[in-house]
Amino acid sequence: MAACVLRRGLLSALNKCNKSNSLRALSFEYSSRHDTHRPRSLCAVCSLNTQQQTRFLSSRNRPEGKVLETVGVFESLKQHGKYETGQLFLHSVFGYRGIVLFPWHARLYDRDVTPPAPESKPDSPGSPGSKEVKGKTHTYYQVLIDTRDCPHISQRSQTEAVTFLANHDDSRALYAIPGLDYVSHEDILPYNSSDQIPIQHELFERFLQYSPSKDSSSCPETPPFTARDTLRAWQEKNHPWLELSDVHRETTENIRVTVIPFYMGMREAQNSHVYWWRYCIRLENLGEEVVQLRERHWRIFSLSGTLETVRGRGVVGREPVLSKEQPAFQYSSHVSLQAPSGHMWGTFRMERPDGSHYDVRIPPFSLESNKDDKAPPAGYSW
Repeated sequence: MAACVLRRGLLSALNKCNKSNSLRALSFEYSSRHDTHRPRSLCAVCSLNTQQQTRFLSSRNRPEGKVLETVGVFESLKQHGKYETGQLFLHSVFGYRGIVLFPWHARLYDRDVTPPAPESKPDSPGSPGSKEVKGKTHTYYQVLIDTRDCPHISQRSQTEAVTFLANHDDSRALYAIPGLDYVSHEDILPYNSSDQIPIQHELFERFLQYSPSKDSSSCPETPPFTARDTLRAWQEKNHPWLELSDVHRETTENIRVTVIPFYMGMREAQNSHVYWWRYCIRLENLGEEVVQLRERHWRIFSLSGTLETVRGRGVVGREPVLSKEQPAFQYSSHVSLQAPSGHMWGTFRMERPDGSHYDVRIPPFSLESNKDDKAPPAGYSW
């Protein structure tokens, strides 16, 4: 869905209104014939109304045309604290429906905010152009994505997944659990629903259960869905695979790049150790000008002393356009080193409508391995 409409029509209104005020209605419209992979959002009424609750509607493509269906009722944004397990939400940038599994506390290194010199510390030393930043604790969430929305966000974001190494000698084999994403606190638009199975995902009923005693109508701050023992056990056993610790962010000429690296483990290959990482990258256009990502340029430094340069067209086979209507693009990729640590940094080359180019900095980030070797994740083949 168009993020600008979500942010202008929802965030601004939700931030202005209190618990007694709310939006009258918001509907989301999908094309039933053409461009079905790119949903369009339509704000029906943006005025405040104290008589009605905040409601939003969703539509499904059906042969006879577009049908609007009520999805749920918006709740107040949490300015402080965190959302609990079982919280339903709408992603404020990509528009998909999801549910919170559990929170993570990450260190956010924001190069757009330079702290006072005495409080700063070097981050990613050895990379050119690095500057001192201080990590700030920030809340992220492990979430399930509603599979019904995956086709509609595929052009703006990969259907995120947790990837891990296969349990055999082929160190290049990767497995994935699809529909698992990491969402920043400010990206969550919370809502509640009377549907006992509001999210369609194969893990939903394995991980969560409806608890009538926690119905949000009687206690709006508490989600009516609770974690099953299987979710708690899965989180505990797979904690090393799931945890995110560092988030890096930097803005160049209104293009903000956010990077989240994940260590995936080590495998032996040809009498040597190979260490693997996954990194998730999100690009956001914070300005008015339309730009297109044309090239990527990576520098990858390994503790073994090697420095690799990688150049290529686009990212993951795409050259996304970032506009005011579709300002964000998110993707994941993988990298391996023959050393337990290293660094990555680089640039994205963006093209303006007049054909001119400029480079956007990718913030340098560390590739650090855990000291203990990882076993394959447990419980993924239910």
